[in-house]
Amino acid sequence: MYYVYILASRRHGTLYIGVTNSLQKRLAEHRDGEGSSFVKTYGVYRLVHVESFDRPDEAISREKQLKRWKRDWKIELIERENPEWRDLSDLLV
Repeated sequence: MYYVYILASRRHGTLYIGVTNSLQKRLAEHRDGEGSSFVKTYGVYRLVHVESFDRPDEAISREKQLKRWKRDWKIELIERENPEWRDLSDLLV
């Protein structure tokens, strides 16, 4: 599986969009300060949205699409399924 994910610093805070084939590993890298200098600088660690794909090209295409979206659209996407902006990383198995 491949995942497109959105991290947030807080509700309506700084957003980061990424793609990976190992979500748990990638989140651990971010939290250890190894994943991205942007994430480390802005404290963007809360997993607020995840989408899964069977093929890497689909995930990459979706990541690029989301990165082009207006901020309001991204917030609406997050709040549609996660209105409380909970950290979804606790739900990963």
